[in-house]
Amino acid sequence: MKKRKLASISCTLLLVFCMFCLSFDVHAEESRKQIGGSYLTHESESVGYATGITRGEDLMVGYSKCVRLANGNLYVGGSTLAAHTVERIGIAVEVERAKEEDTSWEGYDGWIVRDKNADKLSSAKELKVEGGYYYRVVCTHSANDDMSSSFTDGVFIE
Repeated sequence: MKKRKLASISCTLLLVFCMFCLSFDVHAEESRKQIGGSYLTHESESVGYATGITRGEDLMVGYSKCVRLANGNLYVGGSTLAAHTVERIGIAVEVERAKEEDTSWEGYDGWIVRDKNADKLSSAKELKVEGGYYYRVVCTHSANDDMSSSFTDGVFIE
């Protein structure tokens, strides 16, 4: 009987401890600075995936990527994947930047790539960028008439 009671109390304490740890992590996540839906981070890379809002039969997934490289360079780009070979596939890549005190992102660079009769399309560049800013990538993905978008968190460049 005492063993059961001890086991029950141990499980309860473990449950309370886990709940405390989980709620602490979520609370810490909410306190990070955010601009336009992107968190500002000092991580070396960030990947964003397309939301499912406007996906249809042709567009399967899309993603955007922003990676801090050596010497103030940035690797930026994205990919669009169709569910099957489509007549038209495309990706529009926008690179944006902001300072920590800003309330919105400003355009920095961008380009559009299209292809025909394909099921995937990727585009990426290495950019020399100015330090002191957070940079993010926003991509618009299309497969025939299906469209969606993705964006990364802001990666800091010193």
